[in-house]
Amino acid sequence: MLNMADGVARLGDLAASPVVSALARAFADAGHDLAIVGGPVRDALLGRATHDLDFTTDARPDDILRIITPISSAQWDIGRAFGTIGARVRGEQVEITTYRADSYDGVTRKPAVEFGDTLEADLVRRDFTVNAMALRVPEVKLIDPTGGVEDLVAGVLRTPIDPRISFGDDPLRMLRAARFASQLNFEVEHGTLSAIEALRQTLSIVSPERIQGELTRLLATDDPVSGIRVLVETELIEEFLPEVSALRLEVDEHHHHKDVYEHSLTVLRQAIDHEHERFPGKDPDVPLRLAALLHDIGKPRTRKLEKGGVVTFHHHDIVGARMARKRLQALRFDGDTIDAVTTLIELHLRFFGYAEGAWTDSAVRRYVRDAGAQLERLHILTRADVTTRNRRKAQRLATAYDDIEARIVTLREQEELDAIRPELDGNRIQEVLGITPGPQVGKAYRFLLDLRLDEGVLGADEAERRLREWWAAQG
Repeated sequence: MLNMADGVARLGDLAASPVVSALARAFADAGHDLAIVGGPVRDALLGRATHDLDFTTDARPDDILRIITPISSAQWDIGRAFGTIGARVRGEQVEITTYRADSYDGVTRKPAVEFGDTLEADLVRRDFTVNAMALRVPEVKLIDPTGGVEDLVAGVLRTPIDPRISFGDDPLRMLRAARFASQLNFEVEHGTLSAIEALRQTLSIVSPERIQGELTRLLATDDPVSGIRVLVETELIEEFLPEVSALRLEVDEHHHHKDVYEHSLTVLRQAIDHEHERFPGKDPDVPLRLAALLHDIGKPRTRKLEKGGVVTFHHHDIVGARMARKRLQALRFDGDTIDAVTTLIELHLRFFGYAEGAWTDSAVRRYVRDAGAQLERLHILTRADVTTRNRRKAQRLATAYDDIEARIVTLREQEELDAIRPELDGNRIQEVLGITPGPQVGKAYRFLLDLRLDEGVLGADEAERRLREWWAAQG
């Protein structure tokens, strides 16, 4: 529960920081108001770490620039048209924005920028009450016109004004509701949820890049599942990632006690747990988390009822990888992320063949080769994909994966697995066979690569001998 005495003390510490003190003094000396606004105030009250500092003021952009120039090492005015001036003050990046009183046309997200005259009016136009608080400095006075403190205490997300108006002004706020639900572990107030459900189709005016940005931020939270549930329950996810909600209709053939949707959320949580165990202190691995969420999206499309009432999802890994690539491209994810996610989805079932019977060294080499740079992520995803309640089965699978990882380590030490390639390059192939560049060189290269995967390191002399034998057999 929020301790207000501690929260007030933390606000005092925030106001007393060197950066805030310097800015507060400069604006007061110039006869202008200044307040810390939004996330830093919320996080200070919650006892969370504060990062980038956002300020608001009655000063206009030209005045802001004039005031901060003497106390900053750098300034930038790329946001001047929206009233925002950035600066580096005492080593920290800050942004100061003139009070706003924007209006929206309901057709685009771009507001008609209008500068305001009061702090209270500026706060009321923000997304949620918990983000609509400000700390006046240097007097250290909390300004909370919409009941943000009460909502912090209650753990509730609510818009400062009628949510239908707020979301109608900027539909991206609906996605932010899901993100903050996960980030803060808060519940979204009932009327706010209803407004999201009613207005979900207005998300169409938001660019794919903006949607992708919010989805990425949601997945980067400590527990994205609660936010994903908000998206699914309000059907907002239908507007940009309908493959996830479609999973609710299917039954997983390995886990009859839960549907594929619940299974996927469990896999996501378990993947995050494994991620923290393997890479403590590292930034959230969004491609891994995307793969965990989407790894079974091919099941609805491949679902088939066999004799005896058995449900199968043959090739859902391949189909799911193709579906994921198309969807992530539509959301403007970068190529590296798309390649990583689709590789993981395509390979996420491969291990289960190992669990049924030990692989040859050749199979292990191919597993490593196919996973490539995604091998560590594949280790995590495969382990996370075990959600059975059968303890004996879970232990058997865990032991099998321990074994395959140990074998990979051994083979890597012996054979340089991370750089699997033929022992003869294209130039040497041409010299040995007396041929010129062309398709035959590629065929010879693939023959040697298969040989390397099947038999391991042969040595250059043996590779040449086997290549000549193969070439002779080609006629």
